[in-house]
Amino acid sequence: MKVGFIGLGTMGGAIALNALKGGHALTVSDLQPDRGKSLLAAGAEWKSTPAEIAAEVDVVLMSLPGPAEVETVVLGPDGLHAGCRKGQICIDLSTNSPTVVRRLHAALVERGGHFLDAPVSGGPSGARSGQLAIWVGGDQAAFERAMPVFRSVSDAPMYVGPIGAGSVAKLVHNLSGYALQTALAEAFTMGVKAGVPAEGLWRAVRQGYVGRRRTFDTMSRQYLPGKFDPADFALELAHKDVGLALEVGREFDVPMRLGNLVLEEMTEALNHGWQRRDSRSAMLLQEERSGAEVRVPLDRIQAIVDEDGE
Repeated sequence: MKVGFIGLGTMGGAIALNALKGGHALTVSDLQPDRGKSLLAAGAEWKSTPAEIAAEVDVVLMSLPGPAEVETVVLGPDGLHAGCRKGQICIDLSTNSPTVVRRLHAALVERGGHFLDAPVSGGPSGARSGQLAIWVGGDQAAFERAMPVFRSVSDAPMYVGPIGAGSVAKLVHNLSGYALQTALAEAFTMGVKAGVPAEGLWRAVRQGYVGRRRTFDTMSRQYLPGKFDPADFALELAHKDVGLALEVGREFDVPMRLGNLVLEEMTEALNHGWQRRDSRSAMLLQEERSGAEVRVPLDRIQAIVDEDGE
């Protein structure tokens, strides 16, 4: 298929390369042209505007920071809307607002096109390897027609429901994760301050009922070793995602006390200047408040994982 790709950052560049490796003719664009050099060397073509891409391809994918950027790419003067053709499929891989994606969907339907909200989960390593979950909302027939593209970049594309359903699924996923990390920071600083070394505490709870579901292993890459730079997923982006989830809660009159607490934690962390640090850096706030540092060296983490046979 003829595929366009807009947004060639850490995630987008890797996903675009997999689309190219999957045998699709690829045309790319980004506000920073240098990001496209490796893709052009591999056989992709370059276009300066989204409208130029839309005029030539069957499927357009976007990987952008958030709702404002997606709206500009779709509805701006040189946006996809201007070049959209009948039957064209526009796929938004960003974590977006369900309200925004429904509006963009309606705009493209008027032009005879389709809009699929298809946020991804798997991080930069998943984007490179193709071990990437994609949760899709929109017209199911359009989803099926775009399946060759989805299969080239993901081992787990899943149709969730009508437009906006993919975004809701991603927000549920992310809010759950950030609420969990807030709770883990609180529980572990309590344990360490009560006199249990962080290594022994972590190793013990990994074998309990909750631990056997590998809940505590989420701590091993950033929090326990205290490694927040460079970011696997930046705090400012996580803050945006939680804010979007709370918007959905307000829209449907859902009380979200813990969700609001998570956003408060992240806002405080942003005020520390940690925007570009990993999102898990917000857990450091609890260490500051409690006076307890929760640390296990990376080599000991790996030794414990190996010894426990996981």
